[in-house]
Amino acid sequence: MQSMELQNTVKEALNALYHYPDDAVRMQADRWLQDFQRTIDAWQVADNLLHDATSNPETLIFCSQTLRSKVQRDFEELPSEAFRQLRDSLNNLLKKFHKGPAIVRTQISIAVAALAVHVPAEDWGDGGIVNWLRDGMNAHPEYIPGFLELLTVLPEEAFNYKIAARPERRRQFEKELTSQMEIALNILTACLSISELKEQVLEAFASWLRLKHGIPGSVLATHPLVLTALSSLNCDILSEASVNVVSELIHYTASGSSGGVSVQMPLIQVIVPQVMSLQAQLRDSSKDDEDVKAIARLFADMGDSYVELIATGSNEAMMIVNALLEVASLPEFDIASMTFNFWHNLQVILTKSARNFDISFGDEASIEAERNRRLQVFRQSYESLVSLVSSRVQYPDDYQIFHMRISRSSNRLDMICFGFDETLMGLVILLAVADVLTDAASVLGGDTTLQILYMKLVEAVSSCRNEQSEWRPAEAALFCIRAISNYVSVVEANVMPQVMDLLSKLPHQPQLLQTVCLIVGAYSKWLDTAPSGFSKLPLVIDILMSGMRTSEDSAAAAALAFRHICDDCRKKLCAYCKQLFHIYYTAVNGEGSFKGSAEDSLHLVEALSMVITELPPEPAKDALEELCSSVVTPLQEVINQGPEVLEKKHARELTVYIDRFAYIFRYVNHPGAVADAVHRLWPIFKAIFDLRAWDMRTMESLCRACKYAVRTSGRFMGITIGAMLEEIQGLYQQHHQPCFLYLSSEVIKIFGSDPSCASYLKNMIEALFKHTTCLLTSIKEFTRRPDIGDDCFLLASRCIRYCPQLFIPSSIFPALVDCAMIGITVQHREASNSILTFLSDIFDLAKSSKGEQFLSIRDSVIIPRGATITRILVAALTGALPSSRLETVAYALLALTRAYGMQALEWAKESVSLIPLAAVKEVERIRFLQALSDAASGADVNVLMIPVEELSDVCRRNRTVQEIVQGALKPLELNLVPVP
Repeated sequence: MQSMELQNTVKEALNALYHYPDDAVRMQADRWLQDFQRTIDAWQVADNLLHDATSNPETLIFCSQTLRSKVQRDFEELPSEAFRQLRDSLNNLLKKFHKGPAIVRTQISIAVAALAVHVPAEDWGDGGIVNWLRDGMNAHPEYIPGFLELLTVLPEEAFNYKIAARPERRRQFEKELTSQMEIALNILTACLSISELKEQVLEAFASWLRLKHGIPGSVLATHPLVLTALSSLNCDILSEASVNVVSELIHYTASGSSGGVSVQMPLIQVIVPQVMSLQAQLRDSSKDDEDVKAIARLFADMGDSYVELIATGSNEAMMIVNALLEVASLPEFDIASMTFNFWHNLQVILTKSARNFDISFGDEASIEAERNRRLQVFRQSYESLVSLVSSRVQYPDDYQIFHMRISRSSNRLDMICFGFDETLMGLVILLAVADVLTDAASVLGGDTTLQILYMKLVEAVSSCRNEQSEWRPAEAALFCIRAISNYVSVVEANVMPQVMDLLSKLPHQPQLLQTVCLIVGAYSKWLDTAPSGFSKLPLVIDILMSGMRTSEDSAAAAALAFRHICDDCRKKLCAYCKQLFHIYYTAVNGEGSFKGSAEDSLHLVEALSMVITELPPEPAKDALEELCSSVVTPLQEVINQGPEVLEKKHARELTVYIDRFAYIFRYVNHPGAVADAVHRLWPIFKAIFDLRAWDMRTMESLCRACKYAVRTSGRFMGITIGAMLEEIQGLYQQHHQPCFLYLSSEVIKIFGSDPSCASYLKNMIEALFKHTTCLLTSIKEFTRRPDIGDDCFLLASRCIRYCPQLFIPSSIFPALVDCAMIGITVQHREASNSILTFLSDIFDLAKSSKGEQFLSIRDSVIIPRGATITRILVAALTGALPSSRLETVAYALLALTRAYGMQALEWAKESVSLIPLAAVKEVERIRFLQALSDAASGADVNVLMIPVEELSDVCRRNRTVQEIVQGALKPLELNLVPVP
């Protein structure tokens, strides 16, 4: 198609995209335009249309974006002689659009900057792009605004990884820019004389400061650009550009590359007084919110950058601290929270142990004295901070849409928010304030922080007498008290007894009751340890029972709290098993009105199981039997109704009970009793296995229960384990459930080294692996069944660790290695990682005392496949797998190289040599191979990662190169060498 015809087609497609009423036509136009941008014709067409005076704004925007993208990603498509023509064309476009449209001018500027990244200064000519730019501005002062934008984006593009430049060239470009820093600043200083360009000049200055090149602080302290930015801070209309410059200057003075705070002290002494002079404006009601935010940002930047200096507690430092407290007191959370990072970093410095403290203070006693002095200096500041932030956690008025869920694994609050951004903001505030309170408690001590928060609670409770009254302040105070629970002494005797007494007097408003229940759970260790703690247990149990009956959220919190109490007070609660069973029956078996979910009820199962663990063997066996019987009854009723009923039941109707068994078997740590229970329950489990093996959800739940039974009971399982494994081995071949493999891996971990089980386990793993290798015969099958791939190779790794004597000499071992080679490049993260880990375990076999005797068998399998494995791993590094997997792939390649030495290095050399020089230069190949050799010889593995990342970056720099590399390495072609 001729260029003119293509130009017309582009215009027609853009017209359809923006103006055609039919969605299908617009989507088709969008797809065509995207495909067009990837063609080599896009260069000329975009350039022509940008120079065409008749092009409309939509065409100009699209073509400028296209040209920018082509320069960034596809510059290598052009012949080398096309560079100057492209540069001159872009220069003309920059002049043409110097007055706008702004979006077009920006795209052209980025394109020129990207071109400079690709082309070395000596090839660019005129001493590099900055000199070229200076000459252009001198020759054509009327185009200075456009050139200034280019000068602004240049440093930004030095760190833009969208540009398909090689890592070496990117580093070189950064050096070119830093060497031309003085020229750039001279250009900007000259432009200051043009008053209407002042803002643009300062933005460009801020951009160049981000390079953090080591200009001495004494030079910058008197530099016209710095003085202009600082003086602009006091203008009536605060300049965003001047704030950006000062912010960058603050970061610059603290960066290691600029020499750090000590070298930059002359500049710091100029900046700090200027910023401090803005403190009064934080309270100026006439100030625009954005201005206040900008000023607060500068104080926060000073706090973050100079925290080490501030931590000395000098009078000057405390002035900054007081200003940061003032920022923290501002009503807008997004402004106040700017200081939170400072308070955390200051806390970390103040609470360092003596051995980690600054050695300049002399011996350990002197260091400890200095640390205590600093803690005392900042004590009042953190006390003020606690009072300030604790008032920010109040429930919003629209709390009905503010639903909470409690994490099972910890006492930390998670939330699910529906409908409103404000509610999501509420979550952010809660978590941020909780973190600040724990920072304060680290400095002040939990008991002191508790005292401050208790006074707020007392004040709030006085206005909270019934469910209709204002309950939010009390709830907020309780949330804060909960946040510091890990810092309060477990024997605290002054405040916590009063807090617990207050809890029972609060109204049962659902949101308030939820937080009350969470408080109870958070202080479960205090209930167990404090002198008056256990005496409060009847009171808090009543509270929890109310929580279970009130709402879904309060029931979830109450169940979690009950679990924490039973965990921490388990020894004392052994005498109260009867009462605990009553609570359990009331909540779980529907005798009461438990509002929680089935998942919440698992907390109660877990709680009772923990207490049963502390009982002597016989009472524990009886209690376990009673606990199981309450779960088994509904399952037995379903089974008694016949196979058809059991098959048609919804999975949830079964898993709600099976999951309880999983928790019982996991947390009742009486191996013999659990083994006996499983033996009695096996007929029920077998019936479910036999009739529900097609149902993944039920099988996952049942296998999880069996897994915990095996883990807890170990070799007490006796004949039951044989029946269980025989069941899943047969069912796997029919239904291919991945969880059968996962359960088998747990069995291997427990029984793999038991000689009496060897014959049975050998038959089992051979049968499971043989069937799996028949399923996973191509990358397509791995992609379709990633969970099977994941669990298969997790099981295989377990076999290498726990029973190599059964696995490695078996006939299935070579077939499983072949299967792994097929699946290395599966995109599913867990499956790919499991395969790579399995291969690494094979290569690392010599590290295992059990596996060392099987090295000859391993070598007979791996060596004929070594070249192919290496090629696939190199392909994975260079684009066949996402870059997030680099570390895992690199370790597998390193383990292979350590195992096979020079032979593996030859495989790697052979693989890398397949990549055309157009994609990877010889020096880049050599660097990668040398790093692999060094790492294999014992050098730090981290030495390998930089060349690996660079090789990966080079091979992924654009789509064309990535296709060339993968086309050369062909990771899906195995080319296996037949083994005689």
